[in-house]
Amino acid sequence: MSIFDPANQQLSDQHRKIYAYTEVAYTAVDFVAALLFVVGSILFFKESTVELGTWLFLIGSIFFGLRPTIKLVREIAYLRIGDLEDAANPPSVAKSVKQGSGGE
Repeated sequence: MSIFDPANQQLSDQHRKIYAYTEVAYTAVDFVAALLFVVGSILFFKESTVELGTWLFLIGSIFFGLRPTIKLVREIAYLRIGDLEDAANPPSVAKSVKQGSGGE
């Protein structure tokens, strides 16, 4: 199993469940971040609400930062139920180790 391999989501029922939960979380975070940016943008039209708009932009940015975090958490969850040796040696590395390093 390689890290960030799209095929990992189909390895087992447990992998599919992890993928489904993280996709829901990813989509919810994406939606909230976009909503905060839209509302923040609207608040920039009026001088009295610029500060609130700025705060919404900051919070939206934090939400966008959660997106890669969710994917990393998913991959760690896959590793916890998968074979760590395979993750440390992706197919290209494992193949070269089995065949020998060549020019030695």
